Amino acid sequence: MTETKMTFKDLGLPEFILNAVSDLGFETPSPIQQICIPHLLEGRDVLGMAQTGSGKTAAFSLPILAQIDPTEKHPQLLVMAPTRELAIQVADACEQFVKYAKGINIVTLYGGQRYDIQLRALKQGAQVVVGTPGRILDHLRRGTLSLAELKAIVLDEADEMLRMGFIDDVETVMAELPEHHQTALFSATMPEPIRRITKRFMKDPQEVKIKATQQSAPDIAQSCWYVHGFRKNDALLRFLEVEDFDAAIIFTRTKTGTLDVTELLEKHGFRAAALNGDMTQQLREQTLDRLRSGSLDIVVATDVAARGIDIERISLVVNYDIPLDAESYVHRIGRTGRAGRSGRALLFVEPRERRLLRNVEHLIKKNIEEVELPNHEVLQACRRKKFKDKITTQLEHHDLEIYRELLEDMFTADQSQEDIAAAMMMLLQGKQKLILPPDPIVDKKARRDRSERGDRRENPRSAERRGERKGYGNPQPMDLYRIEVGRGDGVEVRHIVGAIANEGDINSRYIGHIKLYDDYSTIELPQGMPKELLQQFAKTRVLNKQMRMSFIGEAKGERGGDNFGGKRRGGRFEEKGFKGERKFKEKSHRTFKEKREFRK
Repeated sequence: MTETKMTFKDLGLPEFILNAVSDLGFETPSPIQQICIPHLLEGRDVLGMAQTGSGKTAAFSLPILAQIDPTEKHPQLLVMAPTRELAIQVADACEQFVKYAKGINIVTLYGGQRYDIQLRALKQGAQVVVGTPGRILDHLRRGTLSLAELKAIVLDEADEMLRMGFIDDVETVMAELPEHHQTALFSATMPEPIRRITKRFMKDPQEVKIKATQQSAPDIAQSCWYVHGFRKNDALLRFLEVEDFDAAIIFTRTKTGTLDVTELLEKHGFRAAALNGDMTQQLREQTLDRLRSGSLDIVVATDVAARGIDIERISLVVNYDIPLDAESYVHRIGRTGRAGRSGRALLFVEPRERRLLRNVEHLIKKNIEEVELPNHEVLQACRRKKFKDKITTQLEHHDLEIYRELLEDMFTADQSQEDIAAAMMMLLQGKQKLILPPDPIVDKKARRDRSERGDRRENPRSAERRGERKGYGNPQPMDLYRIEVGRGDGVEVRHIVGAIANEGDINSRYIGHIKLYDDYSTIELPQGMPKELLQQFAKTRVLNKQMRMSFIGEAKGERGGDNFGGKRRGGRFEEKGFKGERKFKEKSHRTFKEKREFRK
């Protein structure tokens, strides 16, 4: 007996929603949509746990949009997202879902966009508000946004809002909501601060956990290349040349990396552009529009800048730099293979990054297969095929006869046509040579032995050197820095986290322990941070005061990154202990000096 598949019509959605869903080509709801939509239609609170690409945007927006009253010109649905890219993505999806409903207005609120645009949209009577926590809270304080009659709120990717330091803003906004409202919270993980929000603000939430099964997991072919024998730049060019992709995203760790890789690709004829936090919001939106339309093929981005991107053309994700934590890898490759589409993900792994690869494999519960770098024969065959296809297309041109006569006039009868064609091929090939020399021989066994020795060298002091950072459990080597802002400036830890995360365009999970003193603070950052990024942090302002970051030394892991051995009390370092250790060292130095003088 054949099992009948569930359709969106079976979920009780109104006709105008079903028509819009049909236009988008959706027929069968994903597992999270099948469970969440009925709960939300019946007015229940929902707590959803699912990875990116599972279809959660439609899971919360379809049932709540179905209950919006177009005649009431005030906010009825509020969606909070961690980044402006994701907020724009959610708002665009909502626009598509309500295209057959008259009178439903949607406004997007995020930093970087002019206030007058947002104020004008709010005054026109928006029923749906989508935005980032900071800008939403700003409008609430200004009195330009009222949530007094809100019917529902959605927290999308709540764990990411926690990591980016927005959780206090989220709780402040939640406290402003009317007593009777519906809440939906979606998160890939459930750390304690998120669990606290669910207990405080949600009423008997229906928990929906979607595991990555063969049915719900994105169709993404994953592979890795161990960096050896070739530079990453040379390898990237080879992979891109032989890969059959429509559009691609290449991930680097830093903003500088996005610019360097983009320059490399443009130099070699690829239509590429950078996407990072230094760009204005208008320029970032224009870049994504170009990628959608096909005038751009490759975007080189940081994790934060690419958050929430859902562009159908993207069929390839390249992790040029392996992420420092495994969850970022899952979010990165989730930019492809979405909504039933297939995709491909490639990961570059340096010899000393094997541990990071194992963390990724542990999270996704599968091994990532090693792939060989395309050798000179594969590259040569690919170039020749493309060259042949180009010539074959040109043979159909209607002006070919004129050029044949020109050829007869330019060359004498005793010159071979084959020799003439071969000479033209040499000229036309340009920089992409059709005949390539053999690649250098790479000793794979020696490479593996070196990698294993490198792993063994790392293990003896790994707990001390990597500095386990409370809250996220992402051990890694850390350095300690001093910044010239402290409690006396009114600075809180969240201000420092926000400044580093936003200005550096890096995820806040890469930031270690922060200790506030009266007139300065100390902060842990990963070892190997680019010089340009640290120079940028030195100029970064916190509450309008320059940080003037300076290097102290290597962080000491379990001692919280305090290079001077300060005493830990209740999970924090006390300034008294910091000074006491310094006095002890000074006293020891004097005693040693006195003994030396006595011996003389």
